[in-house]
Amino acid sequence: MPYMLDGRPLRVGRPFKTATASYSQLWVTALSDEEKKSIGIKWEDDPAPFDSQYYFSAGNPRPLDDGTDSDGKKFTGVRPNIVQQQKTIAASMLSDTDWYVTRKAETDTAIPSNVTTYRTAVRTVCGTREAEIAAVKTTEALEALMKAPDKVLDKDGKLVDNSAAHLTPWPELAS
Repeated sequence: MPYMLDGRPLRVGRPFKTATASYSQLWVTALSDEEKKSIGIKWEDDPAPFDSQYYFSAGNPRPLDDGTDSDGKKFTGVRPNIVQQQKTIAASMLSDTDWYVTRKAETDTAIPSNVTTYRTAVRTVCGTREAEIAAVKTTEALEALMKAPDKVLDKDGKLVDNSAAHLTPWPELAS
């Protein structure tokens, strides 16, 4: 956050007024720290960044699972939405090859083995990812799992498997 005066931000390079005085756009450099303090100008650090998918505010995680609060109001947790995202991703990946299944049903033309293998792998990986998501115990751990890459650079600059917890990568359709 910037400099604040009476709960409002002061923009550097912009003049401002108080009940008793006007200050030029050079106030930030023209006024000493003591003068700023005597006027009531305070510096406030920016709030800590946070991902609103996982947190209400910095250090205040959203609930992991659905539930009911003390007032009887239902709330949605983070995990069910993320599990649904995995299902949506899998459905999208499968939709690219759905025409093979339709063609098989309509004309009895065989589905290529690489397509069958891919479709099976997508469903398997989706189930594995859901299990990995279900295994986490905290919102913080879920965020770390979801954001961790499956590959990282080693000390020689080569991509290697990430040893930290990460989601199983989605398969690719082989040619």
